[in-house]
Amino acid sequence: MADDTRQRLIDAAGTIFAEKGYEAASVRDICTAAGANLAAVNYHFGGKRELYVTAVRHAQCCRQEDVPFPEYPADMPAANRLREFIGTMFERMLSTNRPRWHLEIMLRELARPTEACAAVVDDYIRPMADALRSILNDLLPANLSEEQRWMIGFSTVGQVLFYYVHQPIIRLLTQNPEGNSFPLPLLADHVTRFTLAAIGAGPPVVVQDAAFAGTRTEAES
Repeated sequence: MADDTRQRLIDAAGTIFAEKGYEAASVRDICTAAGANLAAVNYHFGGKRELYVTAVRHAQCCRQEDVPFPEYPADMPAANRLREFIGTMFERMLSTNRPRWHLEIMLRELARPTEACAAVVDDYIRPMADALRSILNDLLPANLSEEQRWMIGFSTVGQVLFYYVHQPIIRLLTQNPEGNSFPLPLLADHVTRFTLAAIGAGPPVVVQDAAFAGTRTEAES
């Protein structure tokens, strides 16, 4: 029963923190939403701050469990590894298997950092950044500076983030009010082709009817 109450508090807190932010969220609102008494937060977590950190960690752990990063065969070409990486990012961002607050609370934390930000970066983002940099290093010229490598990595991830952050606008522009406007494999293919073309590791991006039908990129074949 105690574990059930604890999980209800995490779920209620995550929803409210993601919607209102840490400062605006109240322990009373969280306990009401969780169906718990007001003392439950202190009993299970020690306070509001500790509950917030727990909710953020819970969200990132669930994403990692649901969509783990693949282990690449040693002989897999870097372009294929990039496609797998981008595909995994899209699945983590746009997957509907978990509550939406799981990702929103982490994005809010990164936009308005609290003491939980370091944990999000170290536990969730840094391993992804290291994996992407390893892939890009196999695709980029050796004479590029560290600044250039970081910017290329950020630009790659930024393409994926765009489709998550701007989903409402994309749905309005494409007149698709429900669900993702584009299939996830198609988005992953497109961002992979776009990135490879931008760094000179692939042909120029040409939009073809076959691409919109969801065919796989040459890098995946």
